[in-house]
Amino acid sequence: MRKLLSLAIAALALGGATAGFAADAPSPPGVHNIVIVPGAFVDGSGWRVVHDILIHKGYTVTVVQPRIESLADDVDQLADRIRKQDGPTILVGHSYGGMVITQAGERDKVKGLVYVSALVPEVGETLSQLLGSMPSPSNDVAPTREGRLYVSEAKFADDVAANLTKNRTDFMAISQVPGTTKAFGSTTQIAAWHDKPVWAVVSTQDRALSPDLQRWMYQRAQAKVTEIAGSHVTYISQPEKVAAVIEEAARSAK
Repeated sequence: MRKLLSLAIAALALGGATAGFAADAPSPPGVHNIVIVPGAFVDGSGWRVVHDILIHKGYTVTVVQPRIESLADDVDQLADRIRKQDGPTILVGHSYGGMVITQAGERDKVKGLVYVSALVPEVGETLSQLLGSMPSPSNDVAPTREGRLYVSEAKFADDVAANLTKNRTDFMAISQVPGTTKAFGSTTQIAAWHDKPVWAVVSTQDRALSPDLQRWMYQRAQAKVTEIAGSHVTYISQPEKVAAVIEEAARSAK
């Protein structure tokens, strides 16, 4: 009986919290659904602050962690999550995540694309091809025998997350999500940015993805560009500014 009473109290508390949150966060104007796709070598937890900023403004936020085994599988995974959204949706892609949203973003439910330190491929291009066209300031990614790619743990802080504290970058380095040579070499089949409005963030201190390459890709996609002083993970070091770009896209897209 005591256990049942405890469960009932917990359920009531959870229900009250949910109702209170909904009352405190009325639906914002524009698109309400935001789906975020993290890049390689990092995971979705880095988007926690951006997520919190947006949900407290009434947005529904979903983070879809790519497996980075193959680009096609990651596009299919994202497409499945798009189908589950209850209405118009904005896609946000970081780094490799930009490859994923470029292909999955063709769906009618998607009303805009936001690229954050991201790859923006054209049909027929690969991630490796784009990176080779304008090399990054650093190149400390190495493959294993099995074709998995990792950033050198000793170089991770400088290359990926220079604006963060050492204790955080040390953990990120040893918990990084690897990419694969297969995913990085996959050819883009669709470029949704031809038909969707685009917003983009250039991380001006990025050493993992050339800021000049970011600017070139964003210009080609006719994106509305915001430049932020930060490393490859600007969404962690400058979450308020990145959230503001996403919110602008959600308010402006139709």
